[in-house]
Amino acid sequence: MKKGFLALCIAGLAAFSAACGADVNEGGSSSSGSEDDKVIVMGTSADYFPYEFVDTANGDEIVGFDIDIAKQVAENMGYELKIEDMDFGSLLGALNAGRVDFVMAGMTPTEERKENADFSDIYFTAKNLILSKGDAIQSLEDLNGKQVGVQLGSIQEGIAKDQIDGAEIVALNKIPEIIQEIKTGRIDAMVIEDTVAKKYLDQDSELSTFEIVDEEEAGSAAAFRKDDELRNQFNEELNKLIESGEIEKLAQKWFEEEAAPAE
Repeated sequence: MKKGFLALCIAGLAAFSAACGADVNEGGSSSSGSEDDKVIVMGTSADYFPYEFVDTANGDEIVGFDIDIAKQVAENMGYELKIEDMDFGSLLGALNAGRVDFVMAGMTPTEERKENADFSDIYFTAKNLILSKGDAIQSLEDLNGKQVGVQLGSIQEGIAKDQIDGAEIVALNKIPEIIQEIKTGRIDAMVIEDTVAKKYLDQDSELSTFEIVDEEEAGSAAAFRKDDELRNQFNEELNKLIESGEIEKLAQKWFEEEAAPAE
């Protein structure tokens, strides 16, 4: 368990001994006493701007598109949201180990991931790009014999392995690490989501991209432990935000472009 969540459980047990009452519900979220004190723990990887990232200008708070959605859904469900930051590749392991109650990290519900988790409905769709320095790489064929960076455990890692022939796939933990490797010439390109790439393209005119055509729609969803009824409760509130247009408003806020919300 992460320290914050463990401390909460210990405090709850102490309160129980004092006849104040404490429990952990079937969904894995902790509660102490009244409904107002319920806490739900979200796992994320805060290196994926604008979905989730550390706002160093405001006390290192974790903010972003996913964070705003999770806060609103948690509030509507009657929970206080706590966030645990970790490497992307560790998220589903932490979920199934009970260290977090759910995961939101711009995660696509692939068939492989569905073997280990249940997912909410898709709440946002995006495109994947090849990003490189300069204009020498213009097609997937140009990547033959090149080094292509991906985030470890991401949907982009699977895309690179499935669609890029003859390239060496270099898996790293953090998006900024991969960008730096490209800028310094240690790797040649990377697979990245368009909404995430925008920030880096705006910051560096030497970076360029082209779209990877994929017949399967890639979208983001929240992950839950298998057969966890928390997933259905979360999904109900998530769909209310989709239907009301709130997700679209948040997408416009964070992506600064025409949103592509789930229908």
